[in-house]
Amino acid sequence: MNDLPGDVFQAMAESLSRAEPPAITVTELVLAVLVAAALSIPHRSWRYFGLLATVVHELGHAFAAVTSGQRLSGIRLRFDHSGTTTTYSRSRAAAAWSCFWGYPVPAVVGAVFVACGFNGWGPAAFGGSVLVLAASLLFLRNLAGFAITALAIAGTLALILLVPGEFVGHAAVILGLALLVAAVRDVIKLAHVHLYRRERLATSDAYLLYRATAVPSVVWIVLFAAFVTGSWVVALQPVSTILARGV
Repeated sequence: MNDLPGDVFQAMAESLSRAEPPAITVTELVLAVLVAAALSIPHRSWRYFGLLATVVHELGHAFAAVTSGQRLSGIRLRFDHSGTTTTYSRSRAAAAWSCFWGYPVPAVVGAVFVACGFNGWGPAAFGGSVLVLAASLLFLRNLAGFAITALAIAGTLALILLVPGEFVGHAAVILGLALLVAAVRDVIKLAHVHLYRRERLATSDAYLLYRATAVPSVVWIVLFAAFVTGSWVVALQPVSTILARGV
């Protein structure tokens, strides 16, 4: 009988080291873009992949809160793609800092995954993700949050265990590109709330930042968009190199 816990531990340990960078061809790159688009654009697939984008969004709030000295009370995730991260701080600046990082982080993480995938760190990106997701279980405060995060952990572990090592870099590129598309979708959705669904402003991070700082919501939306755009620029560097090489 196989020692499954031992196999998982060994696979996790091996994943955290650098692998041989994958030789991604133009054809493979096009396929990766198509798969990423299929995950993050159609409504049916977004219904599920969007939950992962919500996880990353809320973890962005949580990480920013912890690193700025705030007390992280809990994270709630819901199946309608909404989430809440509750923190406590006496500093208005620290509270604004953690509030800001929800929307940019999926794009930043997406760019990191793309870079890792091209440079041999794809397995490490997935291995590190399992550790972060496992740690987040300590702060989840609802059943939906546990279910979504547990499924994300299980899916990532399955990828580490079952996908051949030479293809894990490809998977990291696909996930990274999908998260970058998700970040664009979410910023557009946020702008739509401010333009056409103003009865929902109380749920907007940009509006909460305006209430905390008196800086207009539109400024925060532009800053979100700037970080997302910058992340796309970083991610497209290795992509453009492959396209220029034409192999």
